[in-house]
Amino acid sequence: MKRSSRTARARFTSRPALLGAVVLLALTSASVAAADDGPGPLGVTAEAAWTARTARVGALFGADRTGAPAGGHFCTASVVHSPQRDLIVTAAHCVDGADGDLVFVPGYRDGKAPYGVWRVRKRFVPDGWAKGQEEDSDVALVRLDALGGRRIEEVVGAGRFRAGVATGATAVTLTGYPDSREAPVSCTNRPGRQSRTQQRIDCPDFAGGTSGSPWTDGDGQVVGVLGGYEKGGSTADVSYSVVLRGQAAELYREATQAF
Repeated sequence: MKRSSRTARARFTSRPALLGAVVLLALTSASVAAADDGPGPLGVTAEAAWTARTARVGALFGADRTGAPAGGHFCTASVVHSPQRDLIVTAAHCVDGADGDLVFVPGYRDGKAPYGVWRVRKRFVPDGWAKGQEEDSDVALVRLDALGGRRIEEVVGAGRFRAGVATGATAVTLTGYPDSREAPVSCTNRPGRQSRTQQRIDCPDFAGGTSGSPWTDGDGQVVGVLGGYEKGGSTADVSYSVVLRGQAAELYREATQAF
């Protein structure tokens, strides 16, 4: 089934759009063996628990949704640590070329914005994406305006953005917002190698809207971002991320040094 990922008034072919609600095939689609290095069984997708870590993950909306965010979210992003305490990470295809202004709603559930609605101030994408939409450059960093005199990291905390961390030996956790649901879903599994520049993970039901979902390790560090190959994948059960290396590290330097 073909998936799509949408930014405000712009459509990109990527995460698959399911017809109707996402069906969580926890027992039939994945292993139910207990995970030694992650919460719950490996390869099972379920609604994400409300924790300090999941509060850092939120949905992206067009700015015209400010004040009434129920429905209409199109991608996922998460707060990462920066000196300015105002940075989120997502997929480049979520924010580059999107029409109009965007907002980020951390901890979004059931039409509610428990930590506020944060306006996007500046977007940073690698040159490879800006010039040619190279799939190995499908990661973006975004700085947010302050809200009520506070920065986003002061409100919900942040995970560290870690370029150069090898993945695969231990499990990572994906958390994202399918556009057919009003709460985030989460899955823990061990990623594998897709290519020298791409990694993959088997997690069911990561459908349209989950592009930009963070891949976090046991320390809460962001070591991947759902996107990359096929803009995240052409089926709901296998997801991809750019391998975060030198290009990602340079992007982080650019985003944290810009004013």
